[in-house]
Amino acid sequence: MEETPARLTAKPSWLLTQLAVHAHRLSSDGFGEMGARGYHFRILAALDEFGAASQAELGRRCNMDRSDVVAAINELAEQGFVERTPDPDDRRRNMVTLTEAGDRQLRRIDQALDQVQDDLLGPLPAEDRQTLTRLLARLLTHHQRGEHRQPTTRAGRASSLPRSTRSTGGTASGRRMQQ
Repeated sequence: MEETPARLTAKPSWLLTQLAVHAHRLSSDGFGEMGARGYHFRILAALDEFGAASQAELGRRCNMDRSDVVAAINELAEQGFVERTPDPDDRRRNMVTLTEAGDRQLRRIDQALDQVQDDLLGPLPAEDRQTLTRLLARLLTHHQRGEHRQPTTRAGRASSLPRSTRSTGGTASGRRMQQ
C-alpha cells in the first residue's frame, strides 16, 4: 500500500471524504442484503419516529428531492411497507403511514446497519464511537443551518452551486449518499 502524504491525512475534510467512500459501500451492501435502499430507510425511520406524514413533509424530514420521495414511496407501497391515503383535511395530498410489515422491515434494516456501524468503526471503543457521532452531528447541524461561510471559487466569488447540491455531495437529490 502506498503511503499517503501527511498533508492530506492532517485534513479532516480529506479523512471524512475517504471514510465516506467506505461508509457508502458498506451501507449500500447492508441495504442490498435487505432488498432496500437508503431512501427506504430514511422514509421508514421518519414514519416510525414522527408518525403519518405527507410526501412533502417526508421530503423535508429526510432531505430528499420530491421525485425521489415519490419513487421511494411507490417502491415501499408495492412491497406493503407503507400505505398512501388521501389526507382527510386536504384531498389534494397524500398521507403516508407505516404498516406492520414496514415496521418489521425497518427493524431488519436497523440490524443490518448496526453491523455496518461495527464494520466501519471497528477499531474504536464504544465511548469513542459515541463521541465521534456527537461531533459529526454537531458539524452537520452547523452546516445545515448555514452557519458556515459560503464556498468560494478560486477567483474569490461565491460558488455558483445551488445550496442543495453543496450539502448533498454533488447532486440536487443527494443520490450519492443514500443513508
